[in-house]
Amino acid sequence: MTDDTTEQLAPHAIERLKGLRSQGSHEGIFTSDLSVNEFVMVRKANFEPLGLVVGSCIYHMGIQYGNWNQNMEMDVLSQAMYQARELAMSRMEQEAILLQADGIVGVRLEVKRMEWDQDILEFMAIGTAIAHRSGASGFKGVGGKPFTSDLSGQDFWMLLQAGYRPMEMVMGSCVYHVAHQSFLKSMGNIGRNTEMEQFTQAMYDARELAMERMQHEAQEAQADGITGVQLHEGSHNWKPHIIEFFAVGTAVKAMDNADALVDALRPQLVIPVND
Repeated sequence: MTDDTTEQLAPHAIERLKGLRSQGSHEGIFTSDLSVNEFVMVRKANFEPLGLVVGSCIYHMGIQYGNWNQNMEMDVLSQAMYQARELAMSRMEQEAILLQADGIVGVRLEVKRMEWDQDILEFMAIGTAIAHRSGASGFKGVGGKPFTSDLSGQDFWMLLQAGYRPMEMVMGSCVYHVAHQSFLKSMGNIGRNTEMEQFTQAMYDARELAMERMQHEAQEAQADGITGVQLHEGSHNWKPHIIEFFAVGTAVKAMDNADALVDALRPQLVIPVND
């Protein structure tokens, strides 16, 4: 445990983590937001849950105005959304480091607006820290830190069975101002079937920027690819015509025996028993 690791964590968080299990120890309890099925599959993959890890950041958003009739990225807001999520993710990772975890599964990122100020958002990163039951090395993520992943317990097990391992959760964000149409253009569209080309181009460009930034993170992590990519859109109660495009997924890398493992996989019949 280093000072750099703990300096950004709340004292109560450190106390809570002391009551949880750490890698190679069965003292203390584990906490987890995994479902029963996910818990079983994580253990089936020879990993043990250590504890629920959380990172939080309350962030004040800067001011930027978009030109009324121009498609443009809102750079100030894009940077704010990215940095705030990174701070939350970093603090979640620090908690996992204190537990000597190999990685974090089932990570979810949440954003909500604080009622007391329309320019303040809370960012939370939540997941379950896990460690290999045998203490085997080689499952850590980029730079020897615990890997992060939004994969479910079932998907995590299947990924390992196919000879791949998660590296880190990668993301890209783009906040974009969609230009308004002129009054004459709007009037000309009344009663017609027609593509709104200006809007189409704006939405297309913004999604591509978010995807490109996510891919760049995966390249920096020296990953082979990204699984489970999700694209989210949200306005976060900003002014009309301003929307965020957020791309997120898990960067993965093939292990030495990946080809043999995936060739040995056989489809299995699974019958759901949930209501």
